[in-house]
Amino acid sequence: MEPVVRVRKLTKVYGSGDTAVTALSDADLEVFPAELVAVIGPSGSGKTTLLTAIGCVKEPTSGYIEIDGRVVFDNGWHKVDLLQLRREKIGFILQSFNLLPFLTTLENVLIAMDLVGRRGEEAREKATGLLDYLQVAHRLGAYPEGLSGGEKQRVAIARALANDPKILLADEPTAQLDTDRGKTVMSLMMKLAKEKNSAVIVVTHDRRMIEGFDRIYMLEDGRMLNHQR
Repeated sequence: MEPVVRVRKLTKVYGSGDTAVTALSDADLEVFPAELVAVIGPSGSGKTTLLTAIGCVKEPTSGYIEIDGRVVFDNGWHKVDLLQLRREKIGFILQSFNLLPFLTTLENVLIAMDLVGRRGEEAREKATGLLDYLQVAHRLGAYPEGLSGGEKQRVAIARALANDPKILLADEPTAQLDTDRGKTVMSLMMKLAKEKNSAVIVVTHDRRMIEGFDRIYMLEDGRMLNHQR
């Protein structure tokens, strides 16, 4: 089986000369389908920098990134439609939820599908099914301000899954949740990885949340120290 994410010697440097700051240095990582991987480390260790590079959001300084068998970065972006790649292959789950306040629960999921041309009754059925799977279908007409933190995160996960991504990237997804709700969200991600055959990468500083993960990578000061199975 080939990895759906392959990263080699990934480096990100901000600034230049005497003011240069190395946020990520020679990081290596592989993630396979249906695998749940954690990247852990303290704040400022390079976790989010790694995630945004894998998600083709921010350009690394050097290194190599392959997504679903396609080279997207090799010491420079390849000729790839990065926006289309993100929409079709990658789902993002952020700690701030990023739900649009003027849209309902259902509409927040539908808008992700609309961006890739999936509309109408089929899209509505898919969105409703995801929300039901994540146990928030009873909140279809609710606006974000009326949702609990756990409900907002479930809606954000449904939106990330709307286009059947090969890769789910989660940046501190439990940061705004209490311990019990955080563990529930992590359990959901473990279930999603197996049932949806998605590669899931979670960055977190909270070791309590990664029990049962397939692999754990450790970052410190931008360097990948080791990884555990």
